[in-house]
Amino acid sequence: MSWLRALRETARSGLTVERRRLAPAIAARGALGLALVVGFSLAVFGPAVAASSAFGAFQAAIATFQRSWRPRPTLALASGGSLAVSTFLGYLTGAHLLLFLALLLLWTFLSGLAWAAGPTAGIIASSNVAIMLVTVTLPTSVATAAGHAVMIFAGGLVQAALVVLLPVRPWGAQRDALADALAAEADYARRLRHDPVAPFDPVPLMTARSAAAVTPRQARRRPAELHGPRRLAERIRPVLASLADPAVGAPAEGPQRDRVRELLAAAGTVLDAAAHAIRHGKPVRLPPAAVSVLRTPDTGTILADRPHRAALRLIALLGDVVETAEPRTETSPGEARTAEEAGEDAGAGAGAGAAADARARAAHPSLAARTRPTLLRLAPVVLAKMRAEVRPGSPILRHAIRVSAVAAAGYLLGLALPFGHGYWAPMASVMVMRPDFSQTYARSVARFGGTLVGVALASGVVQTAHPGTYLSAVLAVLCAFGMYLLMRTGYAVSQVCVAAYVVFLLGMEGSGVTQTVRERVLLTLLGGLLAMLSYAVYPAWETPRLRGRLADWLAASGRYAAAVAARYADPAGPGSPDVREALLAARAARVAWHDALGLAGHEPVRHRGLSHAAAEGAGHALAEFGRAAMLLEAHLPERGAPPLPAAAGLAEALREATERGAKAVRERTVPVWDDLRETVAAWDTEVTDPLLRKAARLLLDALDELSAALSDA
Repeated sequence: MSWLRALRETARSGLTVERRRLAPAIAARGALGLALVVGFSLAVFGPAVAASSAFGAFQAAIATFQRSWRPRPTLALASGGSLAVSTFLGYLTGAHLLLFLALLLLWTFLSGLAWAAGPTAGIIASSNVAIMLVTVTLPTSVATAAGHAVMIFAGGLVQAALVVLLPVRPWGAQRDALADALAAEADYARRLRHDPVAPFDPVPLMTARSAAAVTPRQARRRPAELHGPRRLAERIRPVLASLADPAVGAPAEGPQRDRVRELLAAAGTVLDAAAHAIRHGKPVRLPPAAVSVLRTPDTGTILADRPHRAALRLIALLGDVVETAEPRTETSPGEARTAEEAGEDAGAGAGAGAAADARARAAHPSLAARTRPTLLRLAPVVLAKMRAEVRPGSPILRHAIRVSAVAAAGYLLGLALPFGHGYWAPMASVMVMRPDFSQTYARSVARFGGTLVGVALASGVVQTAHPGTYLSAVLAVLCAFGMYLLMRTGYAVSQVCVAAYVVFLLGMEGSGVTQTVRERVLLTLLGGLLAMLSYAVYPAWETPRLRGRLADWLAASGRYAAAVAARYADPAGPGSPDVREALLAARAARVAWHDALGLAGHEPVRHRGLSHAAAEGAGHALAEFGRAAMLLEAHLPERGAPPLPAAAGLAEALREATERGAKAVRERTVPVWDDLRETVAAWDTEVTDPLLRKAARLLLDALDELSAALSDA
C-alpha cells in the first residue's frame, strides 16, 4: 500500500462515527462523580484545586469504561492514585527544565512499556502523562502541589465509591462476553446446516475465557449462571463440527443429513435462548419446537455409529448449558444439578455423555474456575512483562522510545513557540500515539478534527457568554457527560467533548480564554504531526513479521494436533488438560496472525516475500488443519479405553513435521512434508477406523495446501 493510500485510509477510519449502544446511566454516574468533586473543591478550595481534582475524577471515570475484567472501583482507584503521583512529581521538578524533561522522558518511556501489560494499562499510563502536563501548571508551591495531588486521588476515590453505591448492570461485561460466545456457537450451528465445513472465529470464546478469570473478591459475588456455560460452549464446538462434516459424520445428502440439519437448527435456537438469558439475567425460554427436536427418539433410528454418538453428546451438552444458564439464588456459584439430570431434560440417553463431561471437568484442574491476581500481586507480573519487552526488535520498546522522544520534543517546541500553554502539543502527541501505525495515524487525524471543532465551539461560548466560575464548571461537567456517552462511537466525536471540557475547566480559573482558537489548533496539529513523523522515521511495521506470525501459528497448530493424536495412544478422556492447553496456544497464535495481518493491510510497506494472496491461502490452509484436528478431538476415547499404539507415531510425526515447517516458513522457503506423508500412508494400513484415517489425510492435505500457497509467494 502506498503512503498516500495509507494516509487516506487511516484518516477515513479516524473520522468514522460508529453506531454503538450507548450507556447513558454509566455516563451520568461518571458525570455525577465529576460534579461532586468539582462542586466541593470550588466551594472549599477555589478554582485551581477544583481544576486539578476534576482531572482526577475525569480520568478515573474514563478508566472505568476501559475493556477490562477487573472491578471498576479498582480501575478508578488505580487511575486516580497514579495520576496523583505523576502530578506531584511533575510539580516538584517543574521549576527545573532539565529535571522535568528527565522525568517526562522516564514517565513517557514507562507509559510506552506499559502497553506490554495490555491496552487498559497502556491507556491509563498514557493519559496520566498527558494530564500531568496540564496539572503541573496549576499549583504555586510544594504544599499546594501536595494538596492538588490529594484532591486528584480524592476524585478517583469518589468515582470508585459511586461505582459501588450506584451499580449499573453489575457483571454486565462478563455477561455480554459469555452471551457473545454462546451466540457465536449458535451462529456456527446454523451456518453448518448449509456449509458443513464452515469456519469458526474463536475470538468470542477467548474473550469469554478472559472474562471468566476473577479475583478472590469477585469469586464470592459472581452470579452462579456465569460459572459454567463457557466450558460447555468449548465442548460443544467440536461436537457441532463432527456432526456436520460429511467426511466423518452423516452423508452429504439423505435422511441422515436432514436429521443433522434439524439438530443443528435446534442447537442454534437453544444456544441463542441461553445467550439471551445470561445477557439479561432472566430464565431460559426454550421454543417448544426446538425441545421436541432434541427429545424425539427418532434420532437413534435415523443416525448410527459416530453421528449418533455425536448427536447424543450434543443433546447432553445443550442440556447442561440450559441448566447452568438459569439464574439461581438458592445455590452457591458452581452448584447445579448433576449432568445426568441435565441430560434427562434435554433428551433420552443423553445423561452418559453429560456425566462424562462433568467427570472430566472435576478431574482436570485446567477446566476449573480461573483466578485473577489482585492489583498488588499483579504488579510484579506487569514489571516482568515490561522488562521482557526491553529487547531488540520489540514493537513495544520502539513505541516507548518514540513516545518519550516525541513528548520531550513537543514540550521544548511548545516552550519555544510564542503561543503560551505549550503543553498542548506534547499532550496531543502522547494521547494519540499507539504501538501500531494505523491507530497512531487515525487518532492523530481524529484528534485534530475533534479539537478544531471542540475548541472553536467552547471558545465561542466563552467569548460570547463570558461564563463565570460556576457556569464554566457546569459546562465542563456537561461536556464530560457527552464524552462518556459518546466515547465508544468514535475518537473524533469524543475529542470534540474533551477539547471543550478542557477549555471550560481551565476557564474556571480564568486561563481558558488566554489562548485563541488558532493557537490551540496549531499546537494540537503540531503534536499530531510529531506523532505521525515519529512513526515514519522509527516505525515498527507488522508486514515483515508476517512470516514469523504464520510460523508460530503452524507450530502451535502442530502441537495441538499432536496432543490430540497422542490421546488416542494414551486415552485420558475428552477433558485432557494437555489437549486443552495446546488448543489455547493454537488459538492465541491464530489471533496474533489475524491481528498482524489486519495491521499490515494498512501499512505503507511493500510485502516482504508474503503477498496478500499467499497470506490468505496460508491462513485458510492452517484453519483447515486446525479443523481436522478438532474433528479428531471431538471423538477422543474415554479414559480407560483400549489404546491405539500407532497414534503415538502419528503424534510425533505431526510435531516434528510442523516444527520443521515453521522453521522453513521463517527462512522463506517452502516446507515439505515427505516424512509425514510416509507416516500417514503407514497409518492407513494400520488403522481401520475410517474417522481416524480420514482425519489424518485431512491434516496432510491442509499442510500441502499451505506449501502450495507459500510456493506462490
